[in-house]
Amino acid sequence: MSVRLAACVDRRRLNRSRLPPLREAPVTVFDLAIIGGGLAGCSAALHARRKGASVVLLERGRCGAQSSGVNYGGVRQQGRHPAELPLAQRSRKIWGRLAELVGSDCEFAVTGHLKLARSDPDMAELVAHQEIARQHGLTLDVLERADLRRRYPYLGEGFVGGSLCAEDGQANPRLVTPAFARTAKRFGAVIREGCTIERAAASHTGFALFIAGDTTPVHARRLVNTAGAWGARVAEWFGDTVREDVMAPNMCVTEPIAPLIGPNLGICGGGMYIRQARGHGSVIFGSGLGVADRDTLRARPLADVTMDAAKAAIEMVPALANVLLVRSWTGIEGRMSDGLPVVGSSPTTSNLFHAFGFSGHGFQLGPAVGAVLAELCLDGGSPTSLEGLSMTRFIRRPTNPAARAAAGQT
Repeated sequence: MSVRLAACVDRRRLNRSRLPPLREAPVTVFDLAIIGGGLAGCSAALHARRKGASVVLLERGRCGAQSSGVNYGGVRQQGRHPAELPLAQRSRKIWGRLAELVGSDCEFAVTGHLKLARSDPDMAELVAHQEIARQHGLTLDVLERADLRRRYPYLGEGFVGGSLCAEDGQANPRLVTPAFARTAKRFGAVIREGCTIERAAASHTGFALFIAGDTTPVHARRLVNTAGAWGARVAEWFGDTVREDVMAPNMCVTEPIAPLIGPNLGICGGGMYIRQARGHGSVIFGSGLGVADRDTLRARPLADVTMDAAKAAIEMVPALANVLLVRSWTGIEGRMSDGLPVVGSSPTTSNLFHAFGFSGHGFQLGPAVGAVLAELCLDGGSPTSLEGLSMTRFIRRPTNPAARAAAGQT
């Protein structure tokens, strides 16, 4: 049932059906096993196969069914923490050749991303970030109020300026991860969906992965953990202990409307984002959080959060007031305490690599994360900087020199 956006919608429950196990794959010692069929994992599978490695990817449900497939769909470098910018910039290059890489552009469109300021301190933040971006070779255009009103007259009155990253864009998250998975499979990767990994451990071959209902473990020389909101649980199997919380971004979509909104829209401090899909013209927006349960694989939006999001959307773009809201939804995402993902090698276990905890902004990064993981596994390193993203940032160092020595830290 559709209602006016200003009136909002009732909450809806996100149903996830149980998936049957697939037929057992032949026993093989793979060069690389990947736990988790999100965008990062499927990209890693594709890039590793292109390097000639034998690859098996194991996914509990369907590839792209979790956060990689139910997110907002923004493809942005705008507003990134400096630690994420090298990945974001490399990923943007991959997005630009998506059709060549996976046979479809997945509705990727270069629309730009406009980050809006509501106050002078917000403007100062945008100017400061413009300089950080410049140091990384990324161009951002800071717009004063008059320029903002002239270029984007559909915006509400409450904004004093903004920052535009013209290279940014959007894509359809429902299409992207399956396209990477299909292409990886076409290149020879083994993609096993509908199988739950009960545990994994070091073995004489490197790693053994034990699948529910299967008496024969999968063996691999290297292991990649891209298990999303369950990534910390996989890491814990090997003594890599880190806290990963869960979040459920509350999102909404409207009926199709005539072209109205140009660039993707965001606000300083976060909390609101809007884009208009190219092609069908629906407006997708989000604000606040729903609820999620990792153990039951259930997530749902909240009616009051959806109403607040609708109000914020109208304040940002007043012309949306009489547009029909079709539905709201959410998904299950992992969140780290500092808002940055864990990407890199295990601090405890050789040939184990992690990429999880993307904290609600990993969709754009996914293609490059997969490419970097393949390089770490097969080349021993990557030209893309991961400084600031290692799991070791969460390991507390004893302040006492004797305690540091006892712990093997210098």
